[in-house]
Amino acid sequence: MTWLVRRMIGLVTLLLLGASCGKGSADGANDDAAQAGAPAGALPAKKPAGAPLRVAYSDWPGWVAWEIGIQKGWFKEAGVEVDFTWFEYVPSMEAYAAGKVDAVCVTNGDALVTGNGGAPSVAILVNDYSNGNDMVVARPGITAVAALKGKKVGVEVGFVGHLLLLNALRSAGLAEKDVQIVNVPTDQTPQTLKSGGVDAIVAWQPNSGQALRELPGSTAIFTSADVPGIIYDVLAVSPKSLAERRAEWGKVVRVWDRIARFIKDEKNLDEAARIMSARVGLTPEQYRPLMKGTFFLDLAGGMKHLEKGEGLGSIYGSSRVVDEFNVENSVYKAPLAVDGYIDPSLTAEALKAGQAP
Repeated sequence: MTWLVRRMIGLVTLLLLGASCGKGSADGANDDAAQAGAPAGALPAKKPAGAPLRVAYSDWPGWVAWEIGIQKGWFKEAGVEVDFTWFEYVPSMEAYAAGKVDAVCVTNGDALVTGNGGAPSVAILVNDYSNGNDMVVARPGITAVAALKGKKVGVEVGFVGHLLLLNALRSAGLAEKDVQIVNVPTDQTPQTLKSGGVDAIVAWQPNSGQALRELPGSTAIFTSADVPGIIYDVLAVSPKSLAERRAEWGKVVRVWDRIARFIKDEKNLDEAARIMSARVGLTPEQYRPLMKGTFFLDLAGGMKHLEKGEGLGSIYGSSRVVDEFNVENSVYKAPLAVDGYIDPSLTAEALKAGQAP
């Protein structure tokens, strides 16, 4: 599932983008392409004038949420035509890097990796931040991060779980040298913990939840809820498309506000879970915990994180932390000008105008 490759902040993503940006492969296509009998994920080489805005999205609650606006016809009501195409996460970035879509749903860290690879983007809104879906899960008998000293920790080195682990260790006065890092692919972390190969693992849902289920007595000793803002999820638009079709992107931003406020209203929870779970082939009951571990941001909430600051409470500060992490782990060589990857103006304008279309 896409969850297994989501939020790659590492060399693998960079290599994938550089290896074959033109492939644009996807595990599912938009309805129009499917009805026309086109191959899954088929995209035209060039976009004709006046064509819909094209957005690549994938399996993360903050992006699956776009499905609510799609199903309820809110983009049409707002007077903007948007063609959402469903991808696996890495292929969505490949399609964006190849210029086959106008925008892509990515983490703030992966926007930097993609930009360094030659396809810069601008985050025009913040969909959410991880609020517990990412976890450090320890075997029975270990109930605090401090107890990891001298122990083996399985984590995919150079990925966002690695960054989460460093923050967890720091919270307990430990450094990376105080534990034994074992490089384990994220989708293999549950079985690695269960087998006793490590004392703790770092993973995100559904792998983190699987680890907890399969090893009775295991404990989530640190989660992304302990460091809100370490992982932001955004809508990243090409600078060219943003400059040429700014008014249309402004309407997309306002539709997002409507979607986020719909989700945050308790009386809509059943309907929201039904629509979103159907997109990824789960039941509403299975999907609700994943929604709970995601802090959805309407425009008012997102604007707070779009203000410039040095800490994780600001996407600017968070992106600088990730940029430093990327350089230290040789994802790319030199720091990037991260401020250029963020544009809060459309969010600010929508709020001033009254938000929803």
